[in-house]
Amino acid sequence: MDPAAAASADGGAFLEFVDYAVSMLSSSGGDGDADGYESPGDGPAPARPPWGWAVAQVLKSCCAYSSGVTAAIVLSDLFQSWTEQRKSLTSKRKVELTKLINTRNKRRRLPNTVTIDSIHEKNFLSPKSVLEAVIIDVFVLPGTNIYMLTLGDMWSASTIDLYLHRRYYDYIGQYGMLKKGREVMLTGCCLRTAMEGSGHARILPTEYMVILLDEDQDEDAMLLAAQFCTYSFSSMILEESRNDVPYSFYARIEKIESLEPLRCTERKQIVLVDNDDAKMKFILWGEQVLLANLFSVGSMLALDRPFITNFVDNNHEESQELCLEYGSATQVYVVPIAQQEEQVPFTPTQIKSQGPRLSCVPTDNVASQVTLPRDLHGSVDFSKYPFRVYVSDLHDKMVGVCLFGTITSVCKASASGTTFYLELEDTTGVVLMKLIFIGPWSFGRVGVGHMVYISGLTCTMSSTNILEISWREKEPGSLFVNLSLLPALLNSSCLHNLAPLSDLPRLTNRTHICRIRLDHIDCNSLKVLLFHNICGCVVNEHSGELQCSFCKGACSSGCAHGFQLHLTIADDSAKVFAWCVGQTAVEFLQISPDEYLELPEDERAMYLYTLQNESFMVAIANTSKRVDGCAVSDEALPVWEITRAQKCE
Repeated sequence: MDPAAAASADGGAFLEFVDYAVSMLSSSGGDGDADGYESPGDGPAPARPPWGWAVAQVLKSCCAYSSGVTAAIVLSDLFQSWTEQRKSLTSKRKVELTKLINTRNKRRRLPNTVTIDSIHEKNFLSPKSVLEAVIIDVFVLPGTNIYMLTLGDMWSASTIDLYLHRRYYDYIGQYGMLKKGREVMLTGCCLRTAMEGSGHARILPTEYMVILLDEDQDEDAMLLAAQFCTYSFSSMILEESRNDVPYSFYARIEKIESLEPLRCTERKQIVLVDNDDAKMKFILWGEQVLLANLFSVGSMLALDRPFITNFVDNNHEESQELCLEYGSATQVYVVPIAQQEEQVPFTPTQIKSQGPRLSCVPTDNVASQVTLPRDLHGSVDFSKYPFRVYVSDLHDKMVGVCLFGTITSVCKASASGTTFYLELEDTTGVVLMKLIFIGPWSFGRVGVGHMVYISGLTCTMSSTNILEISWREKEPGSLFVNLSLLPALLNSSCLHNLAPLSDLPRLTNRTHICRIRLDHIDCNSLKVLLFHNICGCVVNEHSGELQCSFCKGACSSGCAHGFQLHLTIADDSAKVFAWCVGQTAVEFLQISPDEYLELPEDERAMYLYTLQNESFMVAIANTSKRVDGCAVSDEALPVWEITRAQKCE
């Protein structure tokens, strides 16, 4: 298949609209930076939005407007988001802040980072947001003893004032760390919005602030040498008096991960490695987990006076293992890791698949590659890759990968645990990926033939030289959207092309949107079964207990009655025998399972007969690659599944 045709063969009008939106944003201009193309000519080409980012933003709009979107709505949302990301400083502000900032090494922008300009524009600041800023000024609020910091950042033309939390007052003064030019990172912030007659918006005090250090600066290097090189993790004493010793540690962040909640309290652990390769866990509890937003793997953490205690494991028991906690006297400094980068060439498939739309990529060597960030393990982050990544493009040491395709199988790895396997196919091949959830399956109903978008994938080579693809829930950049079940897809003419039923056999690897009439339905083709609320799959009785056919777990609660419906649909071009379940079946029948069961048997047949010739807009997926074990029930199902339906008025 021609690559240009293959690009839209599996996604149809949806992917065509994404490409159109990307081209519109690219043509709107940009100043070109590390996100643009590396060119051996006169400079970088205009910046192009990452393909995965564009898909995620379109889907975000679809979820926000379930009744449907227009091209104008989506493009407006995209342009606003892209403009916010691309906003640069005025020359005056850029020169001023560049002089203030000491950090020479380029570092990666943290997830959830917001700009000061966006805070002023939205008049809102989420506690989970991260602010990476430089101190412009330190002053005392007139008539009080309250210290204020004026903060700026490298992406904004405006500044904002922060009420300094009193735990940092000792760091103010001629020899204090908090002074003009010092970089800080904050989270857990709340905004005191500007009101009439009360001046500008200000940030209320937050105790979750870290001070950034630079080992290349003499002042910072002396602080690290004098205060943080005395103790190692192995030097900690085991006695109860250990917290009487003013320990300070300097260690590298190896891992950041969530722990099982303890007594309903959220926990996170940061695994630290010191210069002797000794490891120690730094545990954050409750609201403290916000502090982890300011950390990144590979960065150095300087911990002054952490609280030392025994680690509490998942069995809610204390062990003899020591760990560190964020106490009332603890101060945290961070030496950010310099961002490593790698030149990644565009593959012929990726360039050709863009067809004539890719006006910014010429046929010669100009703009033939992109610069992407690389982590400590040599893995390249593809979350900002400008083009779509196909299955055939996957290789070792890729993270942040986005894929768009059709599901060919999905199952649980074992009866216990939270790991599932999902097989996805696009126009270039099939890939098996491992999905690792924190808790139960959280994607809702997902079936063979459904068209999905998934981001945050990691590719690694196993010891047996097999490429392994994995996905972890709630990792930064992780997203899964089942387009086949998306209500907005039926109501958004810019995201679909209406297809006649006669087209279905020709393109089997996409979800079709069709306008049909209900041709035939009867009592024999309708079943009322028990479905699992979490995943939408049939619940069976197994050894006297109710067990989900998909999750394989006992589900005595969290179940509800639902329909499994076989029906014949038709339009002017053809008739198709199909099936549907759950809310889609309810949409066809226009009655709930409980209401249907209350009808006398003779009235049920009469009721179903009255539904014939009703008109619907439907989404139809091909399930021909489904294996027997993936069927909704023991009875064989038709090839075509109606994944979404809406009655036409």
